[in-house]
Amino acid sequence: MLKILRWLALPIVALGALPVPAQVKKPKVVATFLPMYLFTRGVVGKEGQLEVLVPPGSSAHEYQATPANAQSVAKADVVVMNGLDFEEFMEGLIKNAGNKKAKLVDASKGIKPLGDKKAEKHSHSGGNPHVWLDPVLAMQQVTNIRDGLVSADPTNAQAYKTNAASFIKQLQQLDGEFKTRLAPVKGCKFIAFHDAFPYLAKRYGLQQEAVVELPEDALTPKDIQRVKTAAQKFKVKGMLSEPGVDDKRLQQIAQELKLPVKTLDPLESGKLEPDYYFQVMRQNLATLESVCK
Repeated sequence: MLKILRWLALPIVALGALPVPAQVKKPKVVATFLPMYLFTRGVVGKEGQLEVLVPPGSSAHEYQATPANAQSVAKADVVVMNGLDFEEFMEGLIKNAGNKKAKLVDASKGIKPLGDKKAEKHSHSGGNPHVWLDPVLAMQQVTNIRDGLVSADPTNAQAYKTNAASFIKQLQQLDGEFKTRLAPVKGCKFIAFHDAFPYLAKRYGLQQEAVVELPEDALTPKDIQRVKTAAQKFKVKGMLSEPGVDDKRLQQIAQELKLPVKTLDPLESGKLEPDYYFQVMRQNLATLESVCK
């Protein structure tokens, strides 16, 4: 009986002696604002800890970095930026964080920027930065993010490559939808109130003819006349506003010109949901279709 008990105990002792696998450290990744977060999320998958610096409901244009942002960057292994001088707050933030070991990823590396528009209130010396609104250029940004993560964390290189390939496939499908559905309205002209869409317009044969600034308070007769002049000059089919703008300021002009006012989302703020980029871009596609038909 004693021999039987000793024999039964052997496997238990052996199992207890097995080595415990070491925990693989997940890199800490920080993305600057919504599109960079969404693209990076698509590449990182479950392999990293990801944070966003600019809160989802805030605009990155005039964002002021916080002490919490500095702490995040100080602990980061990878920092992902759009580049093209969009994140003006980052230069001082990186300096204050003092993290020289972090891998800085410029998602717009290799992308030739379109020039600034003089009408743009928030001009950027690096050229127009809104490249994420062109699905083809978004593929390049995802590729740059993938390469940055592979360089910083080669242990998980294959996962990053696989995730990026899946995300790029979705962007290719989105690009195909834009091409197919906007082909019948090629050459369509529109006026925007935010200089965010020149890349999108150029990619699919549309024309963003003018960027008209409006005051944040009440419209003046001069403001109304500027919009009317631009609309008549370019014979546009619609005026494109953006989320958060009080469209009542535009209704007076729209009624006089008999033009629709629709919303195009520049995706500078919004939800941190995995499919949010694709949801909003398909809404933008439907908007362009309705304005240009």
